[in-house]
Amino acid sequence: MNQDHVQIPRKIANRLLHLAQISPDAEICGLIGSKNGLPRSCYPVKNTAEHPQQRFQLDAQEQISAMAQMRDQGERLFAIYHSHPSAPATPSIADLELATYPEALYLIISLNTKGILELRGFNIDPASAREIALSLGDDA
Repeated sequence: MNQDHVQIPRKIANRLLHLAQISPDAEICGLIGSKNGLPRSCYPVKNTAEHPQQRFQLDAQEQISAMAQMRDQGERLFAIYHSHPSAPATPSIADLELATYPEALYLIISLNTKGILELRGFNIDPASAREIALSLGDDA
C-alpha cells in the first residue's frame, strides 16, 4: 500500500473499537477486506498467541477461512488489525518482526489512552513502519 492517506468507513472503525473494548485484557486481531480498493468488511480472527495480552497471532484456520470468505466476496486483503490493551497504537518490535504482508495496511487500536480509543495505520515491513494518515468516511 503506497498511499499517504486512507479513509476507513465509520462502520468498520466503530466495529474495531468495539471489539477492542470488549477484550480489554487481550489483543484482538483480524483482517479487513476491500473491494475496488475501498475497505468494506471486517473479519475477526482468534488470537492464538501464547501471551495474548502482549502480542497477537492470527489463528491459522480462521485466517484461511477469512481469506476464503474475502475471495468469495470478490474482496482483497486491505488491512490486518490488532489492539494494544496497555500500550500506545504504535508498532511494537514484535509487530515489525512478524509483519508478513507488506502490501497490507496494519491498523493498531490502543486502549492505553484515558477515555479515548486510538486507531492508527501503518505500512510495516521487517525493518520499518511508516504511519498512514487515517480519516473516517461514510459507509458504502
